[in-house]
Amino acid sequence: QAQLVESGGGLVQPGGSLRLSCEASGSISRFNTMGWYRQAPGKQRELVASVTSGGSTTYVDSVKGRFTISTDNRKNTAYLQMNSLAPEDTAVYYCNARWGLIIYWGQGTQVTVSS
Repeated sequence: QAQLVESGGGLVQPGGSLRLSCEASGSISRFNTMGWYRQAPGKQRELVASVTSGGSTTYVDSVKGRFTISTDNRKNTAYLQMNSLAPEDTAVYYCNARWGLIIYWGQGTQVTVSS
């Protein structure tokens, strides 16, 4: 079992930055992958970024060059650094972890980009 708790969301102006954190209960080194998804009102949840246990990362095209996913095994935490935020980045962001066939989700954190 694992619990994921996100934090770091909020209201930010266009062009601003936020860093989301996802703290896991227990070691994150056991996970095959960790990722960040987002869901905007009226839209399907989409994968934003993911990182494998080997350190390989993937990003959706719309965030490449602006967002960076990382992990800190000592703190059992995954991060999503978001720069140059735009109104279309507004969504609830969810942390995700995959351990074999088991998938864990956090409760989500709201990110709103607005002037």
